[in-house]
Amino acid sequence: MPLRGDDVPRHPVRRIEARTGHDLSPTSYPASIPAVAQVLADGLDLGPGVTFLVGENGSGKSTIVEAVATSFGLSPEGGSTHSQHSTRPTESSLADALQLVRGAGSTKWGFFLRAETMHGWYSYMEGIGGDDHAFHEMSHGESFLAVLESRFTGAGFFCLDEPEAALSFSSTLGLVAALQRVVARKGQVLCATHSPVLAAMPGARILEAGPWGLREAAWADLDLVDHWRRYLAEPWAYLRHLQDD
Repeated sequence: MPLRGDDVPRHPVRRIEARTGHDLSPTSYPASIPAVAQVLADGLDLGPGVTFLVGENGSGKSTIVEAVATSFGLSPEGGSTHSQHSTRPTESSLADALQLVRGAGSTKWGFFLRAETMHGWYSYMEGIGGDDHAFHEMSHGESFLAVLESRFTGAGFFCLDEPEAALSFSSTLGLVAALQRVVARKGQVLCATHSPVLAAMPGARILEAGPWGLREAAWADLDLVDHWRRYLAEPWAYLRHLQDD
């Protein structure tokens, strides 16, 4: 039965699915990545609040976040809905193959925080006179948290790609607190991460990317958490193999 107007979810992105007639070859990058192939074949429903994508390098989590952010209208190099920041295009063609199912009356406001390109976005904002927080004068981690506090506002759609790259342990906890404030303001978050600290955020949904595609996972069952737990318990068990090599 079709949803009535009052029943349609209002968070910005309800679902990610393949665009009819897209020309991505299933045997070529990025469609050959299992997680991407699953999204193209089955689509992916997104709920309100925070969704984390976790997995090894090359598992497709950042590729998906980048493509979804671009499909929403955000610059693939980071920034807000209105940002025109671009240096050297390196994004995959996945965004052109996706379409987003929006929530009823949802906002078009959003922001993409991409760790590897934020320095360029700071320069872009400085150049247009919009560097209201003097991000270049802050430490890397301080600037990330300042972006969250100043740009992740309202009931928007916010994408993050490995934001923990610039953050200490305590600052990562600060990021969790910042995301909790985003959720309290009815914001929606899609985040790729390698951080077990960040992925432990209460109430977040976790999708683990790997050779299987994407699967729902509990924090305690993540390969990421298991590796860190064993490494911290006995680091030499891992490091001796590097010495042998």
